[in-house]
Amino acid sequence: MTVKQLFGRIFRRVLRILLWAFLFSNIYLVLCKWMMPPVTLTQLGSLLSGYGLKRDYVNATQISPAAKLAAMASEDQLFPDHGGFDWKSVEKSLQKNVKKKNKVRGAGASTITQQVAKNVFLWQGSGIARYLRKIPEVYYTFMIELVWGKERILEVYLNIAEMGPGIFGIEAASQAYFKKAAIAISRAEAAMIISCLPSPKRYTVKPVSRWVAWRYPRVMYQMRAIEGDPDVLSLMYNKKPEVAKK
Repeated sequence: MTVKQLFGRIFRRVLRILLWAFLFSNIYLVLCKWMMPPVTLTQLGSLLSGYGLKRDYVNATQISPAAKLAAMASEDQLFPDHGGFDWKSVEKSLQKNVKKKNKVRGAGASTITQQVAKNVFLWQGSGIARYLRKIPEVYYTFMIELVWGKERILEVYLNIAEMGPGIFGIEAASQAYFKKAAIAISRAEAAMIISCLPSPKRYTVKPVSRWVAWRYPRVMYQMRAIEGDPDVLSLMYNKKPEVAKK
């Protein structure tokens, strides 16, 4: 066997593996419309790095409307309206910023849908790993918008997001920080939990870090600003927009 034939065989095998992986990932994507992801790479990383894995998946009706509102207010205010991508934010983040030369271009433009696509189907990471992730992230973002819909995306987001060291999901966070179920947390408690999301291992909810103490009143202000939107209300209470207008 020549070197050319060997590389040809290796290429075909790798291509076959990638095609099967792509097929199974799409089957998994459809199944996750009704079931929660058994585990994510971020959760495995937390477990293997010694932080543990605390989670308790709950459905949308067991999550406080305040938590859904806080997530949208803090992370993605256009979530009810966009198709997975906030193109204005992407464009803005790609512009050169002479005052922040070290800022990564394209950073800070991820929607809730993109975060779910990344956490459920892909991996975390920076540098080249981040850029390699972007192409499949676009695909999975588009597909979960198409297959799951907004209510399901928000439900999964609030169940898989890391909300403290080894703490995943709003139910586990509510129990860990406030000794109550996710359906029972107040607006302030929801805002405090969501405020840790930029870096949940660094910005602690209990004891309250300086970042969370500074951030959560601003999240509450944004919650008040957007909660009158019929589409926001429909996602908070799992109702159609016309019903939420009441």
